[in-house]
Amino acid sequence: QVQLVESGGGLVQAGGSLRLSCAASGRTGSTYAVGWFRQAPGKEREFAGLISWSSGNTYYPHSVKGRFTISIDNAKNTVFLQIYSLTPQDTAVYFCAARLFDSVSKSDSYYYTDWYDAWGQGTQVTVSS
Repeated sequence: QVQLVESGGGLVQAGGSLRLSCAASGRTGSTYAVGWFRQAPGKEREFAGLISWSSGNTYYPHSVKGRFTISIDNAKNTVFLQIYSLTPQDTAVYFCAARLFDSVSKSDSYYYTDWYDAWGQGTQVTVSS
């Protein structure tokens, strides 16, 4: 399996930026992609973007495109989520998740949480107005 640990969350003022990290360990060589999700209080977990582990290709939902940037440092097995122009609506717990090449998931879309095989514990981001 792959183990994921997020870090970098905290309290930030509106208009600021933040970089979150997702450190992967274990079967990183079997990792197909890493996605980022966020979950605001009382809301469902929401897809925030994805990066291919090998190619570095990225995919973002329309809701965050232009403000969120995902990158990867393969040497350090770490994926980053850079968030710009933060607003209070970005307040949430941010999770990273990994999909493996030999996944047994039957989901066919990376937008859905059940497409992923492993999750981190999340990191809290709070944006003050």
